Amino acid sequence: MNILLVSPRTPDTFWSFKHALRFVGKRAALPPLGLLTVAGMMPRKWRYRLVDLNVHRLRDQDIAWADYVLVSAMMVHQRSVEEIAGRCHEAGRPVIAGGPMFSDDSPAVTGIDHVVIGEAEELIDELVRDMQRGAVRPRYRAERFPEITQTPAPRWDLLRGRHYASMPLQTTRGCPFDCEFCDIVALNGRKPRMKSPQQVTAELDALLHLGWRGEVFFVDDNFIGDKARCKELLRTIIGWRRDTGARMIFLTEASVNMAQDPELLDLMARAGFKKVFLGIETPDAESLKACRKTQNTRADLVDTVQTIQNAGLEVMGGFIVGFDSDKQDIFERQFEFIQKAGVVTAMVGLLQAVPRSRLYKRLAKEGRLIGESLGDNTKAAFNFEPKLNREFLVSKYRELMQRLYEPRAYYARIQAFLEQHRPRGPRPRLSAAQVGAFFKSLWLMGVVSRGRREYWRFCARTLARHPSQFGLAMTLAIYGHHFRKVAETL
Repeated sequence: MNILLVSPRTPDTFWSFKHALRFVGKRAALPPLGLLTVAGMMPRKWRYRLVDLNVHRLRDQDIAWADYVLVSAMMVHQRSVEEIAGRCHEAGRPVIAGGPMFSDDSPAVTGIDHVVIGEAEELIDELVRDMQRGAVRPRYRAERFPEITQTPAPRWDLLRGRHYASMPLQTTRGCPFDCEFCDIVALNGRKPRMKSPQQVTAELDALLHLGWRGEVFFVDDNFIGDKARCKELLRTIIGWRRDTGARMIFLTEASVNMAQDPELLDLMARAGFKKVFLGIETPDAESLKACRKTQNTRADLVDTVQTIQNAGLEVMGGFIVGFDSDKQDIFERQFEFIQKAGVVTAMVGLLQAVPRSRLYKRLAKEGRLIGESLGDNTKAAFNFEPKLNREFLVSKYRELMQRLYEPRAYYARIQAFLEQHRPRGPRPRLSAAQVGAFFKSLWLMGVVSRGRREYWRFCARTLARHPSQFGLAMTLAIYGHHFRKVAETL
């Protein structure tokens, strides 16, 4: 059986890092973990071929080779999925699609006749039998959230790792918090389900065996969702690092309550975590309470960010504007908060009502929905009627994003971060690609681009005040180049 795994093309978004990847000679930020994991569940004797459209083009001969084409996608991939399905349909090749893009209410896509809804662990055997018989059903639906202690390791051998900036690894699914605008609880449940520490270190060993020495992104919904088990995992990773001498560095997604646990912060730093993405959302307490993000109201958020950064972790923040409780000054408040807190990577998006979220259901009941979510909240558009004037929100959002990433404000934010940051834990490995990226930045950002004077002032100031963190500062400066490009297109 020939199985073609196709990962859709990701549009140019905040998290694509398209413009930063060019500095290090990479084609994509991350490979498609979902497809690689599903391949690990399927018969080893079958033949597999992976085509990631962010790295390679899909050739007619790839489609002709396949008995089945498997596609995994999120909402942001819809246009690319339609193109893939259309080509496969013309070639007479059946497509089996899954991932967050597909649900019971998803609109039909021409060329996709078979859909898997939910997590695949407990229905994969049935799907494989039907594929062998040539009798695949139109729809398969997972009826519960499976335990993931039996989930096999991803098929890393199908991958050309040199094209990617980071490798993904998943240790948990689910989140204990149920924010109104989020669909994670509907997708993956409220009770975190964790792999065993031995599973995780085995996957890290597999990456080491393949020669990976760079960044690993723990793509959990909330890495600290079960703190006790998280600490057990971190202690195991610390031992694994000691035994293997590995110099990988890690980043992940978590919740702000990590700041109230000094032991957790210490373990994360010692295990090699350098960055954490937090859903900070807004400095407005009324909006946080209204969307049930109450975990963000239990301590001062600026102090929270600074506590985490002082522990050796860079905070990447997610922010939202467009809540019903927002006042017209929210844009200025967001800017002031982000600058003061020193959140260098600040992803601000307009509120979107995503299917399966409680927000979507509430707005549907109120008759305020006007379209489907695009899956990318950095697009200057709403899919519902906001309380504040729509044109005002869109205009001020564009202005905020451009203001956040104009050179002077962005470099000032890096300086604020460096003042707080206390590097701890294993030191990251300096690669030849990073050295090359630095020299490319000298030309592109120091000579060619707008803001070159601010760039040189920033370099001089960093060397004078934070010479030991100069490499990290240059990496953040390169990210800023990408963020500026994205902000300019909003």
